[in-house]
Amino acid sequence: MRYSLLDLCPVPEGADAAQALANSAALAQHAEAEGYHRYWLAEHHNMPGIASSATAVLIGHIAGLTRRMRVGAGGIMLPNHAPLAVAEAFGTLETLYPGRIDLGLGRAPGGDRAVMQALGVSHHRAERFAEEVAELRALLGPRVKGRAVRAVPGEGTHVPLWVLGSSLHGAQVAAMLGLPYAFASHFAPAALEQALDLYRRHFRPSDALAQPYAMIAVNLFAAPTEAAAHRLRTTMQQAFYRLRSGRPGKLPRPVDDLHAVVPPEALPAVEAALRISAVGAPAQVEAQLAALIDRLAPDEVILTGQIHDPESRRTSFSIGAEAMRTLARRRAA
Repeated sequence: MRYSLLDLCPVPEGADAAQALANSAALAQHAEAEGYHRYWLAEHHNMPGIASSATAVLIGHIAGLTRRMRVGAGGIMLPNHAPLAVAEAFGTLETLYPGRIDLGLGRAPGGDRAVMQALGVSHHRAERFAEEVAELRALLGPRVKGRAVRAVPGEGTHVPLWVLGSSLHGAQVAAMLGLPYAFASHFAPAALEQALDLYRRHFRPSDALAQPYAMIAVNLFAAPTEAAAHRLRTTMQQAFYRLRSGRPGKLPRPVDDLHAVVPPEALPAVEAALRISAVGAPAQVEAQLAALIDRLAPDEVILTGQIHDPESRRTSFSIGAEAMRTLARRRAA
């Protein structure tokens, strides 16, 4: 099974955006050496702890620093952009790095109401998501005689499109259009099983895909010891609590006592949101990943994890890669 990596380009406390971008560049090169199949970056706006807002620009930077690994968006929030502009940006990326670019598409704004106003975006755009995905696919497809508007570069590049989602709507769109589907189970797992079932049952084969192809996102916090891994995880627990409390900021440092910084009454909601995770020493991570794969039967797993220290983050993804390789060998035996 392929394993991939989702990076939000986090800005840790004590660092700035320049350091975050350098950290992601180093992580991408490390991930390629560890056999990761894709390296995806996500569009977020107005968040001091995330530096991947100009997603297409960063994808180009990462693709230029790597050689084989696919690089793409996980994803571009389509309501924020005209399909033509997205087709031109990703057509350019595909032209520069042929056969290596992915385009995952989401219907959320990637920010709050103030962001939507600043971008000049109406919330009604999300209602046209399926139509705009189809329009984007046509712009990236073969030349059609008489088409008034063409994406150059873009036309004929056939950049692979993915539909992203954390609810049933994305599953319906992906199934209807015959596209691969990636579920945001790393932060919104409530509808995970139902969405995968809906996608698989209603999938319509297309020129892009003959049968359903589903990817799930799994939080990974791996370290040489179980205690060290759980301490790493406190960074994401704090960040998620702050975000849901309306206080987003830079990525917090890990703590020894989570209860000292997150109220006990808030922890159940945090744990429920982050339950699709693998946390612990190498053997524990391997067992947890195996259980998730056996239960959900994904076609691919994309690992992610908000970890404050860049070196610890690279170590975590190395342990995750080894676990996925071990699972693949066992299944092949």
